[in-house]
Amino acid sequence: MSEKSTVEFELRTPGIDGQGNPTSHAVGLADDAPDLHSDHMLVNIGPQHPATHGVLRLVAELDGEVVVKLIPHLGYLHSGFEKLGEYRFYNQLIPLTDRMDYLAPMANNVGLALTAEKLMGIEITERCKVLRVIACEMSRIIAHLVWLGTTSIDIGAFTPFLWLFQEREKMYNLQEAWTGARLTTSVTRVGGMMADIPEGFEAGMRKFLLEFPKTLDEVDKILSGNGIWCGRTQGIGIMSAEEAVDYSLSGAMLRASGVPYDVRKDRPYLDYESYDFDIPLGEHGDVFDRYLVRFEEIRQSARILEQALDRLEDGPINVDDPRVILPPKSAAMSEMEAMIFHFKHVMEGVEAPVGEAFCSIEGAKGELGYYLVSDGSAKPVRWRVRPPAFINLAALPKMSEGHLLSDMIAINASIDIVMGEVDR
Repeated sequence: MSEKSTVEFELRTPGIDGQGNPTSHAVGLADDAPDLHSDHMLVNIGPQHPATHGVLRLVAELDGEVVVKLIPHLGYLHSGFEKLGEYRFYNQLIPLTDRMDYLAPMANNVGLALTAEKLMGIEITERCKVLRVIACEMSRIIAHLVWLGTTSIDIGAFTPFLWLFQEREKMYNLQEAWTGARLTTSVTRVGGMMADIPEGFEAGMRKFLLEFPKTLDEVDKILSGNGIWCGRTQGIGIMSAEEAVDYSLSGAMLRASGVPYDVRKDRPYLDYESYDFDIPLGEHGDVFDRYLVRFEEIRQSARILEQALDRLEDGPINVDDPRVILPPKSAAMSEMEAMIFHFKHVMEGVEAPVGEAFCSIEGAKGELGYYLVSDGSAKPVRWRVRPPAFINLAALPKMSEGHLLSDMIAINASIDIVMGEVDR
């Protein structure tokens, strides 16, 4: 290891604290155990390791198999998306949001569009609102299915992974039919959508929502009462409600600790206040409660999707303003005024008034916030993002220290991180 990458730790004798007093870990040596005079061991987990769920490096100081200290190291992607955003038009920011949480890109697209529209004072159409709700809840289901499947593998259950990824493929087929992509969707535009849902989408979604609960019931049956699963998740990585709030956690990480905060309910957007759905809460704030909360969120998202399909009425998906939305290609090829607007959109972008705007949504991993500052040009002078996984990851050392190394793997999985939005 080079001198620059060396990580310094305070090495302590097992069972003795810095003042010479006997100590005990949650799992480890008893207070009266003999002093073996063993040094602590440093173990690198990642950045290329399946259990880190991305290019995350975890440096663990171990006393035997007990985690004494844990330091997450970030910055292996070098994406720099916030700085890149200062050199792009507002619509050109949308592909950058795809890459942040590539497991829930449509929701990221929606959050950016809502912030830019708030900055510009744009009111979107009713059909556009419903389509964006569908996009957000599809993203939540897809992301939670990935989380549940991969977390099952981390803890030792392989069969649920196969079942859940099969369902994910069905949802991905619908997403691909709508956006033409599986990961980099770029489905929104400032003032509307890239495209309307295609023919057969609604029927396909209703078919999925009818069959999907059967698979969820099977996974629930195989995991929720399984002795090994419960033993590996219950009482592990506990965060109290007070601790969760102090760490600014959000999403399932916060609600598993019993804090009933959901942006869709507390600061509604896209008319979420008119949808009927419940916010699942945990009691103990451990890995098992995070599993239960996300599992139930999948069911609630399916419930929202059914309501959204029922209220999907005919109408425009884009605002009727050529200064904001590109004209149809047929008009741009046949009408002089439309061609001029098309040229100005592509070459100059959409200008925003001087000011600033912040908007947050309930993303798959928690509260996702965007902050835009405008100097009156077509590009933001500043763009800042509040990515939920970045904030939630800060609690990993607190939850892991005192637990076994194998428990740390389960705790890390329970956060549901994606390094695209964690890396700065």
